[in-house]
Amino acid sequence: MGKDKNLYNHNTKVIEHFLHPQNIGIIENATNVATAGNPEDGDVIRLFLLIREGAIVNAKVKVFGCPVAIASADILAEMIKGKTITEALKVKNDDISDALGGLPPQKLTCSVFAENLLKNALKEEK
Repeated sequence: MGKDKNLYNHNTKVIEHFLHPQNIGIIENATNVATAGNPEDGDVIRLFLLIREGAIVNAKVKVFGCPVAIASADILAEMIKGKTITEALKVKNDDISDALGGLPPQKLTCSVFAENLLKNALKEEK
């Protein structure tokens, strides 16, 4: 990305997932759907999961929010595809932040939203 590597004052991993998200969309036949975020702050994430035989076969997100919210949701979906419910429930906000190359303290709420979103989507699956 040349001289723009810190575009929007975020690291290249966040920018990559913001500009080129791979997991944005809706799963029409989703088995689990959850929403998290803070509409007052402008960040709302919706997670769609397709679960078969205790494993997450597919995950997609719809996001209204800042670049970090979009990147956090996108990487969360990437991280949980193919995992069992038990494995997915071990994904924490620090794991999401680490996968994005680290988030500044004022943006950690985005990774917390993503973790809560996952927990909400899987609460019936335990």
